[in-house]
This record gives sequence, structure tokens and C-alpha cells, in this order.
Amino acid sequence: MPKGFQIEDQEGLHYLTFQVIEWVDIFSRQGIKDIVVNSLKYCQQNKGLVLYAWVIMSNHIHLLGQSKAGNISGFIRDFKKHTSKAIIEYIQSDRESRRDWMLNIFRTAASKTKRNKDFQVWTHENHCIQIYTDSFVRDKLEYIHINPVRSDIVEKPEYYIYSGARNYAGEKGMLDVEIITTKWHTYS
Repeated sequence: MPKGFQIEDQEGLHYLTFQVIEWVDIFSRQGIKDIVVNSLKYCQQNKGLVLYAWVIMSNHIHLLGQSKAGNISGFIRDFKKHTSKAIIEYIQSDRESRRDWMLNIFRTAASKTKRNKDFQVWTHENHCIQIYTDSFVRDKLEYIHINPVRSDIVEKPEYYIYSGARNYAGEKGMLDVEIITTKWHTYS
């Protein structure tokens, strides 16, 4: 049996990155970004997801979060499965001008693995790093929030609505975010 990457502490704070296959810029469409926001909101309300920071870029997502339910792996699996299906349905609709090109990429990716039947939106790799130190928390908070500025999307992090930076700036964000103001330590 192949040994894959295992998340050891299912309740710990993690820095997560989800990448789209071939770095396809699917999140240039508001409707697809809204699929992700609604799915994260659902996971917060029903799956025990606690978000400390998040951002949706053009072809990947960064999160800083943990699972109150003690199942961060379950969150990742369910989130990626649900959003994949919803994204493919969106692309298959007449709302996406790049439909054929995108579906071909996602179909080709799925044909190379036994994990997916028809389409593969997300890479199978989950960049998931458990966070133990206060300095690592600060580094990842800044990295997540400054990402849209570095990509020349906005001038200031809080101007980007598809991010938790608004919450940290004292404004209402699209998603509820637990603001980290004290030192973080993960207990084993």
C-alpha cells in the first residue's frame, strides 16, 4: 500500500494551499470564487472549520485554519470534492467562454489517475503545514494577506474582498475569521 502524506494532528492549526490543475486561472470568474466562498462558509457552519486567514487567487487558494471537529483531512476531502463538482457544473454552463479549453485540461488530468472519473480540478497534493510557532503564524498571515498586493490586484490587502484581510483591518469580510492576536501554540 503506498504511503501518502498524512496529517498527524487533525485538530492543529494548518497552513493550506489548494492548487488548480495546470495552474488554470479559474478564479478570474466571480461565480467560481463565490462557489469557494459558499463552500468555506458551509464548512464553517457545518463541518467545524475555523478560519484565521484566507485568500482566493487566480489559480490557487491559501487558508490558515483548523478543525474543531478534529478532522482537517475530512474538511480538505469534502471541500475539494464539492467545489470540484460545482466548478465543473459552472464551467459546463454557457457562462464560461473558455469552457472547452478548461474542460479539456481537467478531463486530461483525470485520465492520468484512477482517483477521478471524468474531471480533475484540484491537484492531489495538499500543501498542508502544521503551525507551531507565533513567528510562523505571523509569516503566514502576512503572506496570505499580501498575496493580492504582490499580484497587482489591489493596492492594499483589505481592498481585496476575496480575502480575510478585511477582517484584520476591522471591516466586515465575506467570511467570518477568527482574529489571531495572541501567541499561538499547538499542543500535542
